[in-house]
Amino acid sequence: MPIKIEHMYHTYQAGSPFQADALEDIDFTIEDGDLLALIGHTGSGKSTLAQHLNGLLTPTAGRVLVDGQDINAKGANRRALRQRVGLLFQYAEYQLFEETVYKDIAFGPRNQGLTGDALDARVRSAFDKVHLPPDALEKSPFELSGGQMRRVALAGVVAMEPEVLVLDEPIAGLDPKGRDELTGIIHELHRGGVTIVLISHNMDDVARIATRVAVLDKGRLAMLGTPREIFSRGDELEAMGLDVPQTVQLCRRLRDGGMDLPDCLTNEELCAAICAAKGGAVHA
Repeated sequence: MPIKIEHMYHTYQAGSPFQADALEDIDFTIEDGDLLALIGHTGSGKSTLAQHLNGLLTPTAGRVLVDGQDINAKGANRRALRQRVGLLFQYAEYQLFEETVYKDIAFGPRNQGLTGDALDARVRSAFDKVHLPPDALEKSPFELSGGQMRRVALAGVVAMEPEVLVLDEPIAGLDPKGRDELTGIIHELHRGGVTIVLISHNMDDVARIATRVAVLDKGRLAMLGTPREIFSRGDELEAMGLDVPQTVQLCRRLRDGGMDLPDCLTNEELCAAICAAKGGAVHA
């Protein structure tokens, strides 16, 4: 289910003294099977773009096509769209409200019309996918840690069985352990067949799991490519106020010291490259 964004613009409070252009001429396609990372400096338009993907915002100009259908055309079924394109907001744990984790996860599927065994199976499947302790299902979500609460919120979206999952800064504010656990869950969901759009400021995670990266700068699409293609343009990214993965930074420093190394995106690549440059095994 590709999502095609055609020459899309979005202006907040158009015609008022507070008019602000958030997106300008965005034009690209999110392909089936993508794990597309959206990166950019704060205020670059990432969240605004994400909210167009399931019709929460309407473009000022241009179109968003899902399976070839304009989602903002007259008569378009927004409710059906939001079952196919799920959106998890930043700090989604603030949106939990039910008495138990089970009820919170069940809220969306119940609104889809599921009841009885079908509803129970959907809830338990989504719960299992976010790797929470078994006894958490009947607890209040507010008894859980912040990272666990965020996984409950994610399970509530996963339970709707969307074909595309849009995640707005899902690891923001988590400790390293919680960040690694949630990043692993996102990777598993993608490998399970869900197309994912991931907004993130963590370039190490982007390098590790993304299949493609879209870079926004001041509301425009500045770059689009694989992580290797994007992070090879480190000087341009830094000029936009963005970081590059730590492995890429280290490769640069080692090259400055005379070692012949390519840009490496993962620790494994870096170890192998150092080993090759040294002509032998690298020992910890």
